[in-house]
Amino acid sequence: MQIQDLPYPDPGVPDARSGPRFLWWLFRNQLGGQLKSLAWGLLHFASVSALPFCVGLAIQAVVDHSGTRLAVAGGLMVLCCAGNAIGDTFLHRSAITNWITAAARVQQLLARKTALLGSALTRRVAAGEVVAVSTGDVEKIGWFVEAVSRFTAAALTIVLVCVALVVYQPALGVVVLVGLPVLALAVLPLLPRATRRADVQRDKAGRATELASDTVAGLRVLRGIGGEELFLDRYRSASQEVRHAAVRSARMWALISAVQVLLPGLLLIAVVWHGVHLAREGRIEVGELVAVYSSVMILTYPLRHFEEIAMAYSFSRPSAKRAARVLSLERATDTAGSRAAEIPAGDLYDPATGLLAPAGRFTAVVCGDPDAAGRLAERLGGHPSEKGASALLGGVPLDELPLKSARTAVLVQDKDPVLLSGTLRELLDVPASGAVGAEEALAAAQCGDVLAALAQGSLDSDDPMDARITERGRSLSGGQRQRLALARSLITDPEALVLDEPTSAVDSHTEARIAEGVRTLRAGRTTVVFTSSPLLLDRADRIVFLHEGEVVAVGSHRELVHTEPRYRAVVTRETEEETAAHGDGVPAGTGPAKPLTDDGRGDDRDDALSDDDVLHRLEEIEETA
Repeated sequence: MQIQDLPYPDPGVPDARSGPRFLWWLFRNQLGGQLKSLAWGLLHFASVSALPFCVGLAIQAVVDHSGTRLAVAGGLMVLCCAGNAIGDTFLHRSAITNWITAAARVQQLLARKTALLGSALTRRVAAGEVVAVSTGDVEKIGWFVEAVSRFTAAALTIVLVCVALVVYQPALGVVVLVGLPVLALAVLPLLPRATRRADVQRDKAGRATELASDTVAGLRVLRGIGGEELFLDRYRSASQEVRHAAVRSARMWALISAVQVLLPGLLLIAVVWHGVHLAREGRIEVGELVAVYSSVMILTYPLRHFEEIAMAYSFSRPSAKRAARVLSLERATDTAGSRAAEIPAGDLYDPATGLLAPAGRFTAVVCGDPDAAGRLAERLGGHPSEKGASALLGGVPLDELPLKSARTAVLVQDKDPVLLSGTLRELLDVPASGAVGAEEALAAAQCGDVLAALAQGSLDSDDPMDARITERGRSLSGGQRQRLALARSLITDPEALVLDEPTSAVDSHTEARIAEGVRTLRAGRTTVVFTSSPLLLDRADRIVFLHEGEVVAVGSHRELVHTEPRYRAVVTRETEEETAAHGDGVPAGTGPAKPLTDDGRGDDRDDALSDDDVLHRLEEIEETA
C-alpha cells in the first residue's frame, strides 16, 4: 500500500477488544509495508555496522604495508557507504509510508464509525475524546506501528554484529556479547514507571482537550450566563495539570536516556581497557582493536531504537485504548442490512410507544420529557441509542434496511443541528431527491433575513449563497442557525422527516410562518415534529401526546387542550395547582398572563396560560401573521 492509494477501499474490521490487540491488528494489516521497512532497515544498519570492520581492515593494511588489502578495504567502505545511503533513504520512505497509512487507516475507521452511529456517538463518548483520538492519538498509534519494523531491524543487526565480533576477535567479542544485552535490558525496570507517568499525562491531556472542546462549543451560552471565566479557570487548571504531568513524564524519559548514554560509555571503557591489555600482550592486532572499538561505538545507534520502541509503546498504548473504545461501539439495533436496498413508503410506526405517523400527514408529537423525545426521534430514524424494537416505515423494520437506505427514507434533525463551515451553497449541497430547490426550502424556513445578513457581511460576493459560514455557524444567532438547518433538511425531501424542536430559538411571528411554510412544502410527505409550541401544534394534521413513554391521547390541538389536562399542562406550562383547579371546575383565564413577545420565546413558555387564553392568542397571531 502506497500513500497515493489512500483512502483504503475497505479499511477492514478492527480488533477493538483492547489497545494492544488493536495495535497488533494494525501491524498485521500493513505486513507488506513492514517487511519493506525491515529489509531496508537491515541494509541500513548492516552497512553502518560494517564500516568499523572496514576501518580496522584498512588500518591493519597500513600497519602491514599491504596495498592490496588497503584497496580491498577502500572498496568495501565504498559499498558500505552506498548501502548506508540507499538503505537510509528507502527506510525513511517506507517508515513514513507506514506511519501515515496506519494513521490514515485509524482516521478512516473513526470516520466510518462516526457515520454509522450518528448523533448517538456523542451520547456514549465525549465529543472532545473523539476529537483527541482522531487528531493527536492517531499520530502516536502510527508512530508505534511504524517503529516496530525499525526496532526489529536494529535488534537483528545487534545480534549479527555480536556474532561477527565473536568470530572476528573472540577475546573482545565475548565482552561485547555479554555487555550489549545488559545495555538493552537495563532500562526495563524503569519502563513501568515511565509508562504510568505517560498514561497519566495522556489522560490529563485528553480531559483538557474535552474541556476545551466543550467550552468552545458552548461559548455563546457561557457568555450569556456569565460563566465564561469559570470555565476558562477550569481549563487553566486542567492545562497546568497536563504541564506538571508532562514534566514528571519527561524526567523519567530523561533518566532512561541518561542510562542509555552512560552504560554504552562504560562498556566502551571496558572494551578499550581490555583490548589495550590484549594488544600489549600481542594477542590482537591494532586493526582488530580499532574495529571492535568502532563497532561498540556504532552499536549505540541501533541501541537507541530500544528506547524509542519503549517510548512509542508507552505513548501509543493509551491512545490505542481510546481508539479501540470508540471503534468497539455498535448500533443498539442492527441486522447489517438483511433486506435489499430499498426506500419504503407508508406509515411511520414506533412499537415501543405506539406512536403512529400516517403517511403524507403532518404529525406533531408532544412529550413532557425532552430526553425521551430525543430518544424517540432517534428511534424513528432507525438509529436508536438503546436496544429495543425497531421503528417501522410502511411495515418495514428500519434496522433491517442497509444504513444508507434507512437514512435516505427517514431523516432526523435533532434539537442541536450542526452547521459545517463553508459557503451557504456548500451547506445546502446535500443528497436530495431534487424535488425541492434551495430557494423553496429557504423560503419555507423563513431565511430571508438570514440571507440578507450573510450578503451584508460577505466581502467577497453579493450573492448570499457564496457567503461563508463559520464553524458550527457561531457567527449566526440561534434562530438563524435553526432556520438554515431546517432549510437543509427540507432540501433533502426524505420520505419521512423528523424534526426535534426545530423552532425553539425562533420568535413567535417567524415560527407561525415557518409552521405554514413547512406544512405547505411537505404536503403529501410524512412529517413528524417534536414540539410543545402551540403555534406548530395548531397547524398539525394530527397530534400525538406521550406520557411516561406511551401514547395516551391523539387528536387536534384544540381538542386536546380542552379534553386532556396533562397535555394542556405541558403545552401551557400550567402548575400542578392550576391543573387541579381546572379539574375542579375553576374557571380558566382568571389570572393575568404576560403578553406573547415578538422577539423571543421566553415569555410564552414560562407562565401558565388557560385554554381560553391559548386559543385567543392563537387567533390573534394568525391574524397578524
